[in-house]
Amino acid sequence: MLNNSLPSGWAAAAIKDALRIESVMSDGDWVESKDQDPSGNIRLIQLADIGDGDFRNKSKRFMNLEAADRLNCTYLQKGDVLIARMPDPLGRACIFPGVGQESVTVVDVCLVRCSEGSAVSSTILKHWINSPSVRNAIALQATGTTRKRITRKKLEALELPLPPLAEQQQIAARLDALLAQVDTLKTRLDSIPAILKRFRQSILAAAVSGRLTEEWRGSPATSFNQSPVTIGKEADAAPKGWGWKLLTDLAVLESGHTPRKSVPEYWEGGDVYWISLQDIRAAHGTEIQDTKHKPTMLGIDNSSARLLPAGTVCFSRDISVGFTTIMGHEMSTTQHFANWICGEGLSNKYLMYALMAAKGHLTISGQGTTVKTIYMPALKQFRLLLPPVEEQSEIVRRVEQLFAFADQMEQRVKDAQSRVNLLTQSILAKAFRGELTAEWREQNPDLISDENSAEALLERIKAERAAMKPAKRGRRKVSA
Repeated sequence: MLNNSLPSGWAAAAIKDALRIESVMSDGDWVESKDQDPSGNIRLIQLADIGDGDFRNKSKRFMNLEAADRLNCTYLQKGDVLIARMPDPLGRACIFPGVGQESVTVVDVCLVRCSEGSAVSSTILKHWINSPSVRNAIALQATGTTRKRITRKKLEALELPLPPLAEQQQIAARLDALLAQVDTLKTRLDSIPAILKRFRQSILAAAVSGRLTEEWRGSPATSFNQSPVTIGKEADAAPKGWGWKLLTDLAVLESGHTPRKSVPEYWEGGDVYWISLQDIRAAHGTEIQDTKHKPTMLGIDNSSARLLPAGTVCFSRDISVGFTTIMGHEMSTTQHFANWICGEGLSNKYLMYALMAAKGHLTISGQGTTVKTIYMPALKQFRLLLPPVEEQSEIVRRVEQLFAFADQMEQRVKDAQSRVNLLTQSILAKAFRGELTAEWREQNPDLISDENSAEALLERIKAERAAMKPAKRGRRKVSA
């Protein structure tokens, strides 16, 4: 029994039994697409707005007053607890802060309005719903195969550990302070990946401008703002010993192709590596070893595709313009790629890093608009700012060293984010075991005992509900 493990003055009760009769616990309204109105002045709060402890205010759905009246909608009030009856995650709860206009919510959101004098406050209910033990209970009672959900009736019956109201105020204040610190930490951690992305871009810019090897070379670099790959003759500046070269003079340009999908023999049981747009996005800046789709050799032989050697640089020339990878072994590609087989004077890794550094420049046409495709004639005009072979090797070594450092930092951030997420759950678990307020209870025994105890308040609510029930009518006696 939950009661046996509760601190002094606490009691256990289902949500429905902790609410006074004036309170509200109901599903949102069944609002279909036909009931909505983009120009309406009533906001329709949806599942996307319900964050895990926070209101996200993301949806942009509305309805008009006539539709709301026709559907007899329940209007939200500031301070209402909103519980998502569908994932992800299932059972997440937040407090509605108000959005500056009348609002209703959808049927997959449960609305709880705790009236004054209830045995649970809105803040405590929100935190309690988001705690690990309750999330586990909700998950166990969920139904559905494709998308899990929980009914309002099951939510009503969930048993709460209820502190006295005075202690609830203490818990709420301490949780708000602790979780605010956690949120600040999360925000700082969440900002680091963007910083690392800029760090990697600055490494590439330094590498292909000569800045990264300036001391090693003993001569100054070019401008950081200069793209190392251009379409035609756009620039002349180069560090000492470097030069602008037509890329087709340094590497063989190959295209790709897609075997016909309508011919089963071209794809079923295939084992030929074939790089698609989906693959190159995931492998950007790395050496690709596997592909999601694999045609058969029969499919390759009966298309314009052909196998290209390991080390070939693959550059996406449309849709995902600028994504670049290197073949880890013999592979073929879709027609969306330009593939470069590098000669002796060009390091394939240096070319990959140069194309990555030039991604933004190459995706903008001469008129300043984003291009959807770089066609073959333009690819044949690619010019590359080329260092000597020895310096290419040094640049690649330094870039890989710095990228490895960035990767290590990124993994540490992910590990820290996981620990912070566990920290939130740990704090909530401690709160509802009474550990955050143990000292406060010792100092304030009168605020948690006798009439101030949770059990006494629950009894008053129970008596109030009983008094409000209409008396059953007896059968009228019929005279003989």
